[in-house]
Amino acid sequence: MHEVQLQPLLERHARRHLIPGAQLAVHRDGITRAVEFGVQHTGGPPMTRVARVPVGSVSKTFTAALAMILVSDGDLDLDEPLAEYLPAAASLSERLTVRHLLSHTGGLPSDSDEVTASTLSKHVAECLRRADPLHEPGDGFSYSNIGYSAAGHLIEVVTGMSWWEAMSSVLLRPLGVEAHFVVAPDGAHDSVPGHAVNPERHRVVPVHQSLTLVDAPAGAVAASAIDLVRLGRMLAGEGPTLVEDAQLREMRTPVDGAEPFGMADAWGLGVALFEGGWFGHDGTGDGTSCHLRVHPESGAVVALTTNGSTGFAMWHELARALGVGDYDGCRELGERVAATPPGCVGRFYNGDTEYSVLPGENAPLRLVVDGEPFAELTLYDGLRFRMRDVDTGDTSQAGRFLRGSPGRDIGWLQVGGRLARRVA
Repeated sequence: MHEVQLQPLLERHARRHLIPGAQLAVHRDGITRAVEFGVQHTGGPPMTRVARVPVGSVSKTFTAALAMILVSDGDLDLDEPLAEYLPAAASLSERLTVRHLLSHTGGLPSDSDEVTASTLSKHVAECLRRADPLHEPGDGFSYSNIGYSAAGHLIEVVTGMSWWEAMSSVLLRPLGVEAHFVVAPDGAHDSVPGHAVNPERHRVVPVHQSLTLVDAPAGAVAASAIDLVRLGRMLAGEGPTLVEDAQLREMRTPVDGAEPFGMADAWGLGVALFEGGWFGHDGTGDGTSCHLRVHPESGAVVALTTNGSTGFAMWHELARALGVGDYDGCRELGERVAATPPGCVGRFYNGDTEYSVLPGENAPLRLVVDGEPFAELTLYDGLRFRMRDVDTGDTSQAGRFLRGSPGRDIGWLQVGGRLARRVA
């Protein structure tokens, strides 16, 4: 990891991406350095070291770590059929296990548009009973928030506490982290609001967090960069021994069959795996972008929190400047394709979410998600494509089309690690 001056580095990149406020914490050689920039919200107080930012899907790493504490204690078995813990899972494959939930290899859809339950237990039961699996457990990778809601409810069943209570008492308090949640049964806790940033129009607009109670295990944690470093140090084996070494190694071991194209180089249990021996997670809330990286061999941990929607692009630049392992889905796209391969245009579904691929205007194809314009697609070899986000103009994300089997027609779309199946 490169030695750099953190304050000017953070300020330069935050200003470049119109980020109102950010925190950067770096742990190295047993010392944690932390810097802040900007404000908590436009016209508001300065961003402080203890301000809590909605960390989005980095919450999944917290949930996975909590589950692995239970595994270390002998209270949870990663390879026991999920139906042994959650009867509603009996309608799914007998092969579905906790390990599949934590590694996104269970074939569960990402989200449900029909959220009618007000409790995690009822929501998970409904989702599992009506789920249309994308594939058999272990036969592929598809990023699933439903899977992490199920993991969160599983924690409730095993501990006898709510997910919020278990997260606070079993994981956060021993880490020295004060519990803050975007949404909780007793009401939302104080957290830094996010901002929608449009670089082309130079507009920065505050936005509200829209997360529901039933999605909490997948995205409800609010934390500072220093809080994320504390989690990272524990996962690296430094700090409180909450998870045994064997389970820590298991978390960062690549899972067979997990191909998270567009997200990471490989996937473990609750963490993405990156080049150079790094692991961690990225997360986006409503108008926030937060990132955690851990290098267990050296003990280095890096965390960034931002309250702007362009924080993901900022992170890629910071990671390069710091020499931190990151994922570039566009790195191996190959040559651009002049003609659109047959079978790309059509409708693809992941659960209730519809991905429509249509002829493009400024690019060969365009992607519409649930009726809303999402990205313009430029095609490359191997049925891969680069996406240009229609809101931010970001072009750092890649996706791909997949054939049902070699030589067959295109049957799948993979975007943001999520698989979507073609329908006629």
